[in-house]
Amino acid sequence: MPLTSPQRELLKRLAHRIKPTVYVGKQGVTPTVVRTTDEVLTAQELIKVKFVDRKDEKRSLTDALSAETACEIVGILGNIATLYRPHPDIEKRRIELPVRGR
Repeated sequence: MPLTSPQRELLKRLAHRIKPTVYVGKQGVTPTVVRTTDEVLTAQELIKVKFVDRKDEKRSLTDALSAETACEIVGILGNIATLYRPHPDIEKRRIELPVRGR
C-alpha cells in the first residue's frame, strides 16, 4: 500500500512531535531490531528509527527494515527514518489517513 503525497504529509506532521523509539547501531538491522520495530509499530503505528552508527547505509538499512516489518517509509531526515504501518485491527487504529482520490 504505497502512501500518497497527502497521506505522507499528514504522517510527517504527526511524526514531528514524536521521539525515536528504535535505535540502529553498529550491527545494523538485527533480528532484535526487527522484532522491536515490529512490536512498536503494532503499538504505535507511526515511529521514528534513529541511526546511531552506519549512517552512510541508512537508506538501505531502512529499506531492509521496512521489508522485514511490512511497513511504509514516510521519510528519512538526517539520521532518523519515520515508518508507518496501520494497526491490523481496524478498531484499534489511531491514525486515519486521507482516502485516495479525495
